[in-house]
Amino acid sequence: SFEDDIIQKKRQVATHTSYMSCCTFLRSDNLILTGSGDSTCAIWDVESGQLIQNFHGHTGDVFAIDVPKCDTGNTFISAGADKHSLVWDIRSGQCVQSFEGHEADINTVRFHPNGDAFATGSDDATCRLFDLRADRQVCVYEKESILFPVNGVDFSLSGRILFAGYGDYRVGVWDSLKC
Repeated sequence: SFEDDIIQKKRQVATHTSYMSCCTFLRSDNLILTGSGDSTCAIWDVESGQLIQNFHGHTGDVFAIDVPKCDTGNTFISAGADKHSLVWDIRSGQCVQSFEGHEADINTVRFHPNGDAFATGSDDATCRLFDLRADRQVCVYEKESILFPVNGVDFSLSGRILFAGYGDYRVGVWDSLKC
């Protein structure tokens, strides 16, 4: 029966002081990165359940995190209610870059496949593309007919196409090379 097939939890890691909004594995199955309504991100050891590193820098809830696929595992990005996207150095625990531009909460963030850029989606109904090397916003993807929040973004494998999921059940398809 279904009740007999329920998976028992393996371990509970320590918690944030508010709800956990997002999580992803980091480098391996042993470390997990979390974002929280307490304005922090954290890295936890899955086996021991212990906190490895805390990241303080946001002034509002953290709604989204991502790690670059091509990176050696030394950086991640977070975004949230403070309308900022922060790039973190995992080794030092410090924010190394900060980006702004949205007019409302940032709900989602995703690294470009090459790791040199990232996209965000917001309650302001826009997607934005930021270049890490140039340290600036390079494009805003918006349409007057789109009034709903962006709840998810992702790049095609090549990075050419940016997909955006909107609150009105639509998916936007944007050319990341055209601004």
